[in-house]
Amino acid sequence: MTGIRGRMRVVLAMVLAMAMAACSSTVVRTPQGEGSGSTASAGRSGATVVVQQGDTLYSIARRNGVAVTDMARWNGLQPPYTIYPGQRLSLGQAGGSRGATAPTRTVVAPKPATTAGQQPAPKPTSAPASSGFSWRWPAQGVLLATFVPGDNTRQGIDIGGSSGLPVTAAADGVVVYSGAGLVGYGELIIIKHNEQWLSAYGHNRKRLVAEGQKVKAGEQIAEMGRSGTDREKLHFEIRYNGKPIDPLLYLPKR
Repeated sequence: MTGIRGRMRVVLAMVLAMAMAACSSTVVRTPQGEGSGSTASAGRSGATVVVQQGDTLYSIARRNGVAVTDMARWNGLQPPYTIYPGQRLSLGQAGGSRGATAPTRTVVAPKPATTAGQQPAPKPTSAPASSGFSWRWPAQGVLLATFVPGDNTRQGIDIGGSSGLPVTAAADGVVVYSGAGLVGYGELIIIKHNEQWLSAYGHNRKRLVAEGQKVKAGEQIAEMGRSGTDREKLHFEIRYNGKPIDPLLYLPKR
């Protein structure tokens, strides 16, 4: 009997050891696109999606099984991740494949020293490829604020004027948004000029065009107002592949 009990203890010890080994090798995997997004993913290289009315970056990321942080990184978006109907977003990094990628390290160059009273030199701003069409000023008035790269509050220009002043299309296109659903823009109109180019017109008093309507350059689309802001002005943006660029690089000199 003693021998049988001894053999049973040996077998039990072996079973416990195997169970512990199995537990130690278990890996919990987070489904692609879920979680905090701290593990980078490549998504689907070359795949894109067109933003529809009512979409958010979060809803698009969820539908396509990728992390919001990855979507923002692939498309150069910063919080609060403002996107527009008609905008085309990438669903993967160029040349990548699904799965984790090696983390990258950012090296910050030291700032050059400046003497007392000397202002640091402004960052150079360059224009992307030509749009292929001529832009027009969307309103008459004084230039109140200019574009600042990387500043989420300065993604376009502000043109000051009086209430009711005509707001016109800066180029031919199709109205893809006409409403007041984007916080901070008031009564907003967005025109799609082609697959790469959009323009946005915010803080209007009255919108005069509907979604799906074709407009010509110089055609009145709204009346200047102060919706969503502190004074009468037009907030105007030009976006290239969804990214804001300096409108003054494209508008004619005046």
